[in-house]
Amino acid sequence: MGDIIKPYGMSSFFTKESIEPQTQEMLTGRKSYELNIGIPLEIDPMENRVALVPNSVATLLGAGHSVVVQSRAGLNSNYTDHAYSEAGAKVVHSPEEVYECNVIIKVAPPTIEELELFHSDQILIAPLQLPSVTAEYLEKLKQKKVIAIAMEYLQSADGSFPVVRIMSEIAGITAMATAAELLSNDKGGRGVLLGGISGVPPSKVVILGAGVVGEFATRTALGLGASVRIFDNNVYKLMRIQQRLGRSLHTSSINQVYLEYQLLSADVVIGAVHSKEGRTPILVTEAMVTKMKEGSVIIDVSIDQGGCFETSEMTTHAKPTFTKYGVIHYCVPNIASKVARTASVAVSNILTPLLLKAGETAGIERLLFDHQGIRHGVYMYKGRVTNEYLSHKFGMKFSDLDLLLTSGV
Repeated sequence: MGDIIKPYGMSSFFTKESIEPQTQEMLTGRKSYELNIGIPLEIDPMENRVALVPNSVATLLGAGHSVVVQSRAGLNSNYTDHAYSEAGAKVVHSPEEVYECNVIIKVAPPTIEELELFHSDQILIAPLQLPSVTAEYLEKLKQKKVIAIAMEYLQSADGSFPVVRIMSEIAGITAMATAAELLSNDKGGRGVLLGGISGVPPSKVVILGAGVVGEFATRTALGLGASVRIFDNNVYKLMRIQQRLGRSLHTSSINQVYLEYQLLSADVVIGAVHSKEGRTPILVTEAMVTKMKEGSVIIDVSIDQGGCFETSEMTTHAKPTFTKYGVIHYCVPNIASKVARTASVAVSNILTPLLLKAGETAGIERLLFDHQGIRHGVYMYKGRVTNEYLSHKFGMKFSDLDLLLTSGV
């Protein structure tokens, strides 16, 4: 990013002032900008979350913005149309009415069919999910000349990614809770308790990856009394996870011989490896899985990037598991959607301050100019590809967003 634009990250939104736009307006004399925000019903059967919860809607309405919510958009997160109506939102039945708004927020990428409903200069805030992006998808966005912001690439001043981190926390905790459930007899597991009890040794958990998912999976496993082994090739991450948990842990670099030895006696294996670009590397081969104990459990949190187990196949919340070589596999890509209400509140808590800040300035386009962390999430700007990875992957012309913004295009 250019030096002429002052770096200003997402973390600056999490202040008391961010929820007091009217007071700030009186102090600065700056006229607020009204956002018209649309929340469509997610048509992906695997998606149960909603982008904004009723409490956030009420906050935005109080700041002078308007929110249009498609009927039943919050039902899978246990938020009724009545709750949104009471918060001040306009609840509509047709998606066309929602897509008339100038800002569309989704927790799943829009489908090709949904992109037909967009119009020029509209702003889309939604996950990008790089592995599933197609040339057709990008071409349609270019034709519509929208400003597309990838939710997972919104960046804080410290370089972290708030949406990714909070979803990773949820995924780590949920993965371990799911594993504990799958170990039971009625789920086809080994019939063992994840944590030990007096006179009975604890279950053994192997975690691949010492990032945020791995950290919170470890916290949960240790809290339940399990015995944990953590593998990662980044020694700094292994040191960091021990510091954060405040205790010495059984850690190792990813050595295939030692990893296979640990898998032989593992009850649960969590795949929590993230790839910055492209597919996640396969760390556990099919031959290694064949040697695991019958009734043991694999949770592949990395499945949204292809998975780090050779035997992994994408599953759904409707049919989340399959058994291969006697090992239960859980490979749902959107694991946070299993606890949709918690996940919805978490996403809403991140997006609401951003939207309030946009209202205090001259809208989201002005916010892009002022905030480097939000610019980092923009991959399409009014028909121009502004993400270098996407431009190289699909052979599309790359445009520098800083130049587009400073030139007033």
